[in-house]
Amino acid sequence: MKPLKGFRVLDLTRFLSGPYCTMVLAELGADVIKVEPPESGDDSRRLGPKVNGESYPFGMPNRSKRSVALNLKEEEGLRAFLRMAEQADLVIENFRPGVVDRLGISYDDVRRVRPDILYCSISGFGQTGPYRDRPGFDIMAQGASGFMRMTGHPGGRPTKVGIAVNDIAAGSTAIYSILAAEMARRTSGEGEYIDISLLEAGLAWTVWESGAYFGSGEVPAATGTRHRRSTPYQAYATSDGYVTIGANNDRLWTRLVQHVLGRPEWLEDERFSTLQARMDHIDELQEEIEAITTTNATSEWIKLLDEAGVPGGPVLTYDETLQDPHVQAREMISEIDHPVIGPMQTIAPPTKFQNIDFAVEGPAPLLGQHTRTVLRETGLDTEEIDALYASGVAYEAHPDLAQGESNA
Repeated sequence: MKPLKGFRVLDLTRFLSGPYCTMVLAELGADVIKVEPPESGDDSRRLGPKVNGESYPFGMPNRSKRSVALNLKEEEGLRAFLRMAEQADLVIENFRPGVVDRLGISYDDVRRVRPDILYCSISGFGQTGPYRDRPGFDIMAQGASGFMRMTGHPGGRPTKVGIAVNDIAAGSTAIYSILAAEMARRTSGEGEYIDISLLEAGLAWTVWESGAYFGSGEVPAATGTRHRRSTPYQAYATSDGYVTIGANNDRLWTRLVQHVLGRPEWLEDERFSTLQARMDHIDELQEEIEAITTTNATSEWIKLLDEAGVPGGPVLTYDETLQDPHVQAREMISEIDHPVIGPMQTIAPPTKFQNIDFAVEGPAPLLGQHTRTVLRETGLDTEEIDALYASGVAYEAHPDLAQGESNA
């Protein structure tokens, strides 16, 4: 049995931070019900590329869930949502602060019908503080957290991290915070309110950078692929690309210069004989190493590094990563069937448990696909549900394809 079997989530989130969190919860066994506005749904349903009119990117973080389309701005929709909340363990939302209060679905509103509810709010800057009302997406959080000033190459323009790192950081923070709150609730019987911001979730990951700043006042700047505290630890040019080398202690440094680069004299070279000397002469060290690495192909250097026991590897493009035999051997790509898109691929959960089932359970739901089923589970009868559909409060994008079974 999956560890979160029986744990019901009402997911009001959009785009990435919240959907990433609830995707993981769903694949650990939670029944995640994605509550979306009729007709438009989650904003990320607009994202291309689309196949047969359905967004492929939306399908990635929203797999293994059910979808209910309700107009929460209408009184009937609000009542239906609160009936759903009576049976829920968690409500999670990522609106701007104040929106849930105006809709009547805030933590205080929900706990009137479910006193021990867990309620998680994810926003750009949190529910308090001078920036609470400022809208915030991932790039605003990357800018405000200092990430864009420490990413890229020295002297270059501020650079965004290649993925939505603050969104994923916030989603990951929400996962462990929710699990901690659920563990506490099982002991105390009490609910919890969880306030997470994209800014703070990313800031909490600045472990080495905060240590350097609090210890010496150092402000982290862009260093390309270099490590801030050690070298050689970066990507070096080869004859056909780049190779990463991580010889970041004296033992590995000795192996690198003796058995890979063929420069044992560097062990006595005053520019490179100690870690501090290598950091002081890091530009010279890169020039010396690349004078050697550019004479051969990446694959040859990886072979030599492996034989010497020095960490190293290729610098791949994303398509090369997905085609890599190791990634495929670790089964990091899952195949699923979508009722509209058809066969599709997605990135599989990364953790390999020995006994726990942690896998993709099904495709992302069609908009409102499970509306009737979930409303029926709250105790509404067919006549009441039909009335919600007739008024436009409830909705299904593809009633001909609606399925009563949960993805989870």
